[in-house]
Amino acid sequence: MIKPSLEIATLGNPILRQLAEPVTNVTDKQLQQFINALLSMAKEANGVGIAAPQVSHSYRLFIVCSHPNPRYPDAPLMEPIVMINPRLISHSEEMVKGWEGCLSVPGVRGLVPRYQAIAVEYLDQQGQQHHQEFTNFVARIFQHELDHLDGILFIDRVANSEDLVNI
Repeated sequence: MIKPSLEIATLGNPILRQLAEPVTNVTDKQLQQFINALLSMAKEANGVGIAAPQVSHSYRLFIVCSHPNPRYPDAPLMEPIVMINPRLISHSEEMVKGWEGCLSVPGVRGLVPRYQAIAVEYLDQQGQQHHQEFTNFVARIFQHELDHLDGILFIDRVANSEDLVNI
């Protein structure tokens, strides 16, 4: 059952460490309502992405919604993309470290290595399959959100404690 209002699950909530379940019926009315609520929450929270487990729902879906904001002033502007059952198909050899934060890990930022370029596939909100390539910051968002579906947090990817800061 979908909860009427969504709240961010924070570090310590066991759902953040679980493997999310694949979505089997994209057209399900409750799922569509949940996706719309998640889109609204992403805008309200001023984040650049949000995954279903972050609001205590074990679905393999997330939203990538890059836009300049106080946390990421140089983020590129893009329309939000709903990604259902997303998969990383291939990636560059090159990895780049960049600062990340997370709505589920408030007050902490970390220097996280991520692939510079990736190729992905996913279903959109209507169930249509997409293949796309992302680079730089948007590739970072995708990888960060995909980690949420696998029970991994950005703090798990930080090389050492010196790459973590409290904000």
